[in-house]
Amino acid sequence: MARDLEPTLELARERAEMLRRELETHNYRYYVLDDPVIPDAQFDKMMRELEKIEKQFPSLVTPYSPTQRVGGKPREGFTTVRHLMPMLSLSNAFNENELRDFDRRVRQAIPGETVEYVVELKIDGLAVSLYYENGVLLRGATRGDGETGEDISENLKTVRSVPLRLRRPVPGLEVRGEAYMSKESFARLNEAREEVGEPLFANPRNAAAGTLRQLDPRVTASRRLDLFVYSIGYSEGVNPAGHAAVLSLLKELGFKVNPEYRLFSNLDEVIDYCHHWQTRRFNLPYAIDGLVLKVNSMSLQEKLGATMKSPRWAIAYKFPAEQAISTVRNIFVRVGRTGALTPTAELDPVRLAGTTVSRATLHNEDNIKEKDIRIGDRVLVQKAGDIIPEIVSVLPEKRTGSEVVWSMPFECPACGSNVMRAGGEAAARCTGIACPERLWEGLVHFASRNAMDIEGLGPAVIAQLLSARLIADPSDLYTLRYDDLKPLERLGPKSIRNLLGAIEASKDASLARLVFALGIRHVGERAAKILAGHYESLDRLMFATQEELLSIPEIGAKIAASVVAFFSSEQNRKVIKKLVEAGVNTHAKKNGHSEGGRILEGKVIVLTGVLKDLSRRQAQELIETMGGRVSSSVSSNTDFVIVGENPGSKYNKALSLGVTILGETEFNELINRKGNKLTPLI
Repeated sequence: MARDLEPTLELARERAEMLRRELETHNYRYYVLDDPVIPDAQFDKMMRELEKIEKQFPSLVTPYSPTQRVGGKPREGFTTVRHLMPMLSLSNAFNENELRDFDRRVRQAIPGETVEYVVELKIDGLAVSLYYENGVLLRGATRGDGETGEDISENLKTVRSVPLRLRRPVPGLEVRGEAYMSKESFARLNEAREEVGEPLFANPRNAAAGTLRQLDPRVTASRRLDLFVYSIGYSEGVNPAGHAAVLSLLKELGFKVNPEYRLFSNLDEVIDYCHHWQTRRFNLPYAIDGLVLKVNSMSLQEKLGATMKSPRWAIAYKFPAEQAISTVRNIFVRVGRTGALTPTAELDPVRLAGTTVSRATLHNEDNIKEKDIRIGDRVLVQKAGDIIPEIVSVLPEKRTGSEVVWSMPFECPACGSNVMRAGGEAAARCTGIACPERLWEGLVHFASRNAMDIEGLGPAVIAQLLSARLIADPSDLYTLRYDDLKPLERLGPKSIRNLLGAIEASKDASLARLVFALGIRHVGERAAKILAGHYESLDRLMFATQEELLSIPEIGAKIAASVVAFFSSEQNRKVIKKLVEAGVNTHAKKNGHSEGGRILEGKVIVLTGVLKDLSRRQAQELIETMGGRVSSSVSSNTDFVIVGENPGSKYNKALSLGVTILGETEFNELINRKGNKLTPLI
């Protein structure tokens, strides 16, 4: 048998390696050179093929495979690693005179030598090291105390500009770089955190550091970090003569090197370059907080040496922080997509970090109280990370007595619904399901697969429906007619009929799905099932008290308070009334699946293959209704494997472990309660 598989395995090995090389090349062109030559769909197709091969032949998986960029379970903590060479910090210069003092010290230490400087942008991020052996990435670590750092290899692998394998092998190489978050990604991350009431990152550097220290690499991957490599700490087999040659070599090996470095022969040119970037830095897509000067010659670097903390051959020129004084003219509230109310200060316009600033986010009510910001105050303003305008502090000595203390409104300014602030949260939220400011996201959630599962009703179609003013809340979906949808773009007759059919079919969704679809704060799928199972009707749930809800196992104070606040909203009750009038199911199903004994109580079930009569989701819901739990993998703890058409490897594993296997006919008999006996297929 093994001999028969050898040709197939060998062919798979060759194909996998070819795909890896292709994917590495296109990854390099996209993330390092910013010069892609194939569409994303073609890249994704090759990646899927490689994943399929590696799944079929696990022995072919390599540490440098592109499939290994995001993988592994969350860890419990980070281990400590020692750097091969110390990662020293840089001393700082804050003005032209201090740069000239540095140049004077360098020339006095090496009299008669010709000194050239390489000047690079100082990226505002987190310093890291990457160690490669024979061209393959073995380890990535934080700077730490310079001698030792934390092993963050799995997180650094998620950074697409970090090569998992060099473009040509080097026996041993430790490089240093700066992991950073772009201004766009930073703003998007803080916006998302603000929406859910999480504390904001102060600047891109903090955001990058927090992201790389996530215990779950999938979180790191979702935040889209990048990395510029700027030096070699330790090497075997390569020995560049100067720092400019180092940067050229790093680029040749496949690293992303910042292109804005320059080689200068005198300090006046260096100072001019620093002034150049002091005003132009705001146009960059990433944050920089200065420039770094390095003596170019490696032999001169060695002669100059280092102190205990810093090299004598390099210095960082730091830009001064830009701040301005303005006046708070008003404080208004905007409603985010999840209902979070965010206060924003309206300011007298001031020029700051390359743009005119007339507004500054105040984050939440606690921040306003802590800084004692009042309407009419004179305030000190800056841009966090040169990006987001913020009020640093109030100037109380400038007060006249006419300033007005501000407080969060009790009603949503967009729809008039109650505003609720849950215990332990910084954000206050609108509770209205039909609030126009949060309607789009609410409808996307309502129609999603795990909620009402309305196929064909995606974000783009919902946006069209809102733009055409065909819907104003979820219940309006059930009043749509064929003629309403005809004028919409990209919806032909067949698509319209399918969409209307999917909307009609969703009326029969389970109560648990409906409760989840309503988008009640803190109520996920699990909580929705618990609430639906306990109350058995939406009407009973609507009138539940907080005390009653707290008596239900697994329902905590946050969920209880959120449920009561949601159903106390007159707007939400009106929407629910319209859903009932439209014929949407609001009761737990009283059929054979939920009554008369839960014959799968405590059983672990695995599904494999395609079922003819049920979707995977429907089958899972039925199993859970009868007390069973659906698992994604077969083990000795599995009670049954339900097999449809074209079963996968789970079927073979069940056979090898002797797990009971049910065909679809036997499963249908079971869920239709035609008998309490389970007749195994095998």
